[in-house]
Amino acid sequence: MNDDPNTLVSAGWLASKIGDGRLRIIDASWYLPTQRRDTFDEFMQRHIPGAVFFDIDAVSDPNADSPHMAPSPEIFADYLRAASIDKGDQVVVYDSSGLFSAARVWWLFRLMGHESVGVLDGGLPAWIAAGQPVESGEPSTASTATATSGIVPSRVADMQKVAEAIKDRSHEILDARPPNRFRGDEPEPRPGLRAGHMPGAKNVFFRNLLNDDGTMKTEGALRKVFSEAGADLSRPVITTCGSGVTAAIISLALERIGKSDYALYDGSWSEWGMHDELPIATGAE
Repeated sequence: MNDDPNTLVSAGWLASKIGDGRLRIIDASWYLPTQRRDTFDEFMQRHIPGAVFFDIDAVSDPNADSPHMAPSPEIFADYLRAASIDKGDQVVVYDSSGLFSAARVWWLFRLMGHESVGVLDGGLPAWIAAGQPVESGEPSTASTATATSGIVPSRVADMQKVAEAIKDRSHEILDARPPNRFRGDEPEPRPGLRAGHMPGAKNVFFRNLLNDDGTMKTEGALRKVFSEAGADLSRPVITTCGSGVTAAIISLALERIGKSDYALYDGSWSEWGMHDELPIATGAE
């Protein structure tokens, strides 16, 4: 893998940077509510030395109807100051699954104008497999950070933008959900949502972008996945999923292959599937 501190870095790369005063490490582990896991408790038991915790549900818009929608710049900046992260710092995000929720926080940093942020390829399992140390307890974050944030509008799509994209076919919509949910063959895990997908969307199941060990596939293999899904990458892309988490894995994969004209639909199916007036399709595209 080619280490790129703005997209993906290896455990070896991260280990070589430990002790750098401008390095900040974030544990962004998150699980579906049905999994009933306490991510902060798990963080306190075991994390990469010096890491701070990022709660995807807490650092979000408190007034949104959909889950963990992107926070305001002010809320995000409050987190950065509490975590002692300044805008010029190199941030590395990881999760305990391998590569799952870390991509969401990578996208949030980029949405807020922070470019020097990468994801640890393979996450905590890859770190441990490489023989690197872990620690327990809550790290000290006596903050002198004065970070501010501001939304980069091109990196996020709302419901109206998606509806317009469907109507004028200006964007390629890529859906990261499992095929059965994309086709509408099985109900959504969140109650009250219709089954199916946005008309014209292509299914790029996020797990198809990853190796069995939770690392991301090579650039050549990623291009093959997009091609086999029928994705037209000559057009701008909107990524989507169930609630805006695994959509960011598609966004990260696009960035890895050099495609930067994409936006993430933050509300994703948890928003789209709620509105009966919005069009849906079922079956395979």
